Amino acid sequence: MTTLANVLIALVVVVLVVGRQLKARPLETGRRPWLVPAVLAVIALRDPALIDHDHRATAGLLLAGSLLTTLAMGCVWGWTVRLWRDDSGTLWTRGTRATAYAWLGMIAVRIGWYGAAAALHVRQGSAVLLLSLGGMLLVRGLVVDWRARGVEHGHTLAA
Repeated sequence: MTTLANVLIALVVVVLVVGRQLKARPLETGRRPWLVPAVLAVIALRDPALIDHDHRATAGLLLAGSLLTTLAMGCVWGWTVRLWRDDSGTLWTRGTRATAYAWLGMIAVRIGWYGAAAALHVRQGSAVLLLSLGGMLLVRGLVVDWRARGVEHGHTLAA
C-alpha cells in the first residue's frame, strides 16, 4: 500500500476509535479486541518499507522501542476508561478526560519516535504507524476486558 493509503487508514481508525471511546456505550461482551489490530498488523507487516534497509540495526531498534512505548501507552489508555454496570447488569464504558489526554500523549510520543528516526537518518514509513496503532488497540482492548471482569453489579470502576 502507499504511504498516503496507510496514513488515511490510520486516521480513519483513530477518528472512529476516539469518537466511540468518548461516548458512553455498552461494552460488547462477544467482541474480538484482536480483529482490527490483526488487520492493521497484516497491512503493516506486508510493507517492505517497514524497516529501513539502509539502516537495518538502527531501524530495528527504533521499531522495537517505538512498539514498546506504544504498547505501554495502550495500557495507560485502557486504564483511563470508566467502566460500570447499570441496574440491569449491562456493562458500560466511556472514555474520560484522561482518555483524551492519553491520545494527545500517544500522538506526541509517535511524533517523538519519528523525530528520533529522522535525526538518525532512518526512514520510518507509515507501516510503523499502522503496526503501532494495531499494538496499542490490542493492549487497550485486553486491559479494558481484564478490568471489565472486575466490575460488580451496581459498582463503578473509574479511571
